[in-house]
Amino acid sequence: MPVAAVAADRSVCAPLPVLGRDVRVPLVTGGEVDYAALDYAASAPALQRVWDDVAAYAPYYGSVHRGAGYLSQLSTDLFENSRRTIAEFLGCRADDQVVFTRSTTDSLNLLAAALPQGTRVFVFETEHHASLLPWEQRADTAVTYLNAPRTPRQAVDTLEKALAEREPYGPALVCVTGASNVTGELWPVQELAIAAHAHGARIVLDAAQLVPHHPVDLAELDVDWVAFSGHKLYAPFGAGVLAGRADWLQDAAPYLAGGGASRKVSRRTDGGVDIEWHTTAARHEAGSPNVIGAYAIASACQALTEAGFPELIAREQELIDRVTAGLAEVPEVQVLSLFGADAARVGVLSFVVEGWNSSHFAAALSAEYGIGVRDGLFCAHPLVRTLLGSEPQDPGECGAPEAAPGERSLNAIRVSFGAGTPREHVDRFLRAVKELVTDGARWNYRTEDGRCVPDRA
Repeated sequence: MPVAAVAADRSVCAPLPVLGRDVRVPLVTGGEVDYAALDYAASAPALQRVWDDVAAYAPYYGSVHRGAGYLSQLSTDLFENSRRTIAEFLGCRADDQVVFTRSTTDSLNLLAAALPQGTRVFVFETEHHASLLPWEQRADTAVTYLNAPRTPRQAVDTLEKALAEREPYGPALVCVTGASNVTGELWPVQELAIAAHAHGARIVLDAAQLVPHHPVDLAELDVDWVAFSGHKLYAPFGAGVLAGRADWLQDAAPYLAGGGASRKVSRRTDGGVDIEWHTTAARHEAGSPNVIGAYAIASACQALTEAGFPELIAREQELIDRVTAGLAEVPEVQVLSLFGADAARVGVLSFVVEGWNSSHFAAALSAEYGIGVRDGLFCAHPLVRTLLGSEPQDPGECGAPEAAPGERSLNAIRVSFGAGTPREHVDRFLRAVKELVTDGARWNYRTEDGRCVPDRA
């Protein structure tokens, strides 16, 4: 096959096969079509490699750490080897810990619970709720919310100013996203880490939307912690990771009290108990862990590493360019952005369509074209409201519009894709957008439980 043909074939076919690529879905207008999953930012489909690895292990599943049986010992080795694989994938330093959690949200809540007393947290209003809200749960923690910056440089300057002015001068933590779950724009993580450390603060990176698309190296970025979810990383088995510095985690009370977190428990003469807690990652992993979830993440990490991030990034950029150019051809479409049209981003874009309720538009993409996207505020209410030019007190719920089809409501449409997305899905999406804007929906829709759905009456 000629070189040009090989290159063209690579751009059409996804480099990493995922489950669901052959699923057929019905259309309200009749017939079926291959489902176009363009909602990776919510949950990416499982890699076929991950599914195969998990299926191969499943017959050997056993409880970890405390079993003498062969399957228990095998599962323990698999669990701890998964931890090492993930540490290598993240470029962890020698004394960093990798703690298994349920999700990014769980990871950041764990870190919030481990903050030293009196820590001041600095977080941009642009964060996903997973990294915006956990800090409020601590009565002894002060939170400073920073306004949305309009350039990467402004983000660094805003943080530096806030850190320099903090009083009293004590422990501080900066929380920042690596890639926005709304706009896909990349944040200046390395520069923000430099600013944080220059002012005696630590920094945690919400990499939920970054790690599936770009390599994340803790040592290179010089961040103190990173948090992400397996289900964004093609490993949807309910596990997440918090990786980074051990000291605050070792000094904090266990996130959950129970077996696995405790190393020794003994009765006292007064009737109580004395507890010696682990100082390793096990301190915050009480109970029977999600072995399959941890292994799935490790499998996904290996698959991405073997596929090669440079090639994956180059192919994804082709899709990004294709989507942005296609949407730019439709004057009624406004793509949302903080840093401008030329900002570097991952495969996540949000937009609104003039004359359309976003829920109505998303429903039509699904029902008439077999395309799955997301609409709403994407669990990033302050950011979307800022981008839409609305007042902060405007009502709205994540993913639930407030108005009927055709009426203005506070929500947007998000299209997202990755290593498992064939070019045909992107092309079908662009054709659908143009047809809906030009010709309108071919079906009637109604509001049901806050959602726009096809009217099948």
